[in-house]
Amino acid sequence: MTTLHDTLSALPRVRLAHLPTPVEPLDRLRAHLGAAPRLWIKRDDCTGLGMGGNKVRKLEFVMAEALAQGADSVVSGGVVQSNHIRQTAAAAAKLGLECHLAVMTGRVPKVDPDYNDTGNILLDRLFGAHCVMLDWKADRNAVIASLIDGLRARGRKPYMVPYGASSALGAMGFVLAAVELLDQARALGTRFTHVVHASGSAGTQAGLAVGLAALAPETELIGLDIDAEPERVARDVTRVAREAAAMLGVSLHDRSITVVPGYAGDGYGLPTDGMLEAVRLGARLEGLVLDPVYAGKGFAGFIDLVRQGRFAMGDNAVFWHTGGAPALFAYRSLFG
Repeated sequence: MTTLHDTLSALPRVRLAHLPTPVEPLDRLRAHLGAAPRLWIKRDDCTGLGMGGNKVRKLEFVMAEALAQGADSVVSGGVVQSNHIRQTAAAAAKLGLECHLAVMTGRVPKVDPDYNDTGNILLDRLFGAHCVMLDWKADRNAVIASLIDGLRARGRKPYMVPYGASSALGAMGFVLAAVELLDQARALGTRFTHVVHASGSAGTQAGLAVGLAALAPETELIGLDIDAEPERVARDVTRVAREAAAMLGVSLHDRSITVVPGYAGDGYGLPTDGMLEAVRLGARLEGLVLDPVYAGKGFAGFIDLVRQGRFAMGDNAVFWHTGGAPALFAYRSLFG
């Protein structure tokens, strides 16, 4: 009988990430919070390539498709401090592909003076990406289409990497990640009852939803909206999850998709008191580096759920660290 792992193994994949990433207890945080459940963290900030992050898992499948199609260049888009385009640029450098990025400025107001020159954007350029800067309100899809047309006119073979690498194909990286987490739970002699993470472009949550629905439907997956667009995030996660499930021939269940609002504050990339506390607690109690945009707000939500009593005695709740450390330097005034 063909297993889910067999089906995933048959898909084209280029190995880019350091896997498996560690699962570690958060015992000092647990003691600080006086928490009844055991608290854990899944360290996808340790995927290695380009300073790591969750997008590397997705890019293993997306870049494999690019290579299979004979691409010699990739095109993608994101904001100045996008973790996705930084990891895409690193993957392209590793694979010898030219990288062209539509980089959107102005989404986050009142930024540090060097916001547009440090953090992720600094690494994009260091990895050799060709960055076209445009205003957030501009037609970004038209700019990306123009980049693709220009490359084709020069005889190149570009491949479009979707925003966040969050297609059904990219989600395969997180279906496989669910398999990895369950293997680690067995090795630890425990069962993870809840998995919590920051949710934005949909692919991470969609893949985990499919994998857990197929292999551990009793595990609750909780996505925390960091875009201040919970309805949009939930729609995107549902769409990508259904497409990914169809690719694998598995079924979702009624509890598969949960997107919790309330942790984004006034908008994407804007600081919140909860995020500031979470970043400091993670650093000072557990030696973690959490970015202010994704993992920091996600960790704030995780801490809040613990304080609310969402997890009971005997539960094992995992926070999935999605990476993003370079963006912290673009927000240095918040932590000075």
